Amino acid sequence: MKKQAVELGRIRTGYSRPNPKPKGRPIPVRSETFIFTSHSRDYVAAAAEQWGGKVEGWTPQNSKIEQFRVITKAREIRAIMPSGDPLSQAYEMWTGGGCARRCDGEREQKSGQPCLCLAQYGPEWHRRSAREVCRPTSRISVMLPELPDLGVWRLDSHSYYAADGMAGSVDTVLQATGGASMMPVRMWIEQTTRVADGETKNFPVVKIVPAVPQLKHALSGPLSTAAALDPSSLVARPALEAAPAEMPDYLAEARGCRSAEAVREVWHKANRAGHVRRDGTDDLSRDLMQISRDVEAGIDPRTGVVDDDQDDTGPDSEGVYEGEVVEDGEGGDEPPTAYPAAAWPEVTQPGGGAQ
Repeated sequence: MKKQAVELGRIRTGYSRPNPKPKGRPIPVRSETFIFTSHSRDYVAAAAEQWGGKVEGWTPQNSKIEQFRVITKAREIRAIMPSGDPLSQAYEMWTGGGCARRCDGEREQKSGQPCLCLAQYGPEWHRRSAREVCRPTSRISVMLPELPDLGVWRLDSHSYYAADGMAGSVDTVLQATGGASMMPVRMWIEQTTRVADGETKNFPVVKIVPAVPQLKHALSGPLSTAAALDPSSLVARPALEAAPAEMPDYLAEARGCRSAEAVREVWHKANRAGHVRRDGTDDLSRDLMQISRDVEAGIDPRTGVVDDDQDDTGPDSEGVYEGEVVEDGEGGDEPPTAYPAAAWPEVTQPGGGAQ
């Protein structure tokens, strides 16, 4: 037994207006916009809110059960084609008693006989009046995500051109997805002109195509439910930028240095990374300069304690400190420092204006 969703209503492309003749049949009118009908006023009211139009009571032909209808202002709608095969097509003849014939073009299904229209009128039977022969009938069920409740809305069409177009679109989707997923579709009413036997006729045709950003999305296999509801999510998004690396703890590194020159190198490292200002007026530069002065003074910047290896011998009885004799280097000059004082930004030098 075939499983199918609950039918919530119908999508139509035509309606009828009263015949001015008292005994005349209602006059069919082709609509340029979509029409929604349902037994539920709430569903029709939701369609009117979404696509415009006025909700009104309506009774189908050959029926006594009142329904509700809205002739919207929408020439195009977005829908979702459910999984499986949502399209049914046949040649049918309807009378006051219901469906009298249903044929696939070769065999009439109710009687089991070969096509009755072909047998009676020959190969050109399709040119006969709709009252004499079967009409092509296409039924496709779609879901409307903007409307309430889970179910399908059915669209019926008796157009040869719509039948070919619907079959082509659905077959392509089924071939790509195997009927295993839903597919977002775009539906619109297109005015078509046909010239035959010197006569020009204008009539509306419903077109249905997959509504995806690129064709490859419709042909790349089953889609997720999220992608069917939001086709824009199929577009490749740029990769997220990597989060910026955390700034090194320059102060901790500087407090571990054993010389002022090493502290200055920490500042240069921060400067190359853009973490301090070149003029040294930022807080980090000032903190590093203070650590450099502490190291030069023999103060451990981690504890604030004077190093144990400092000479703490006091003055002699005459108040004179014992001096330290330093051998001259080669050539009699002091060895150049690896990081001269000028390596600090001028403003951070003592008296340079740093606060």
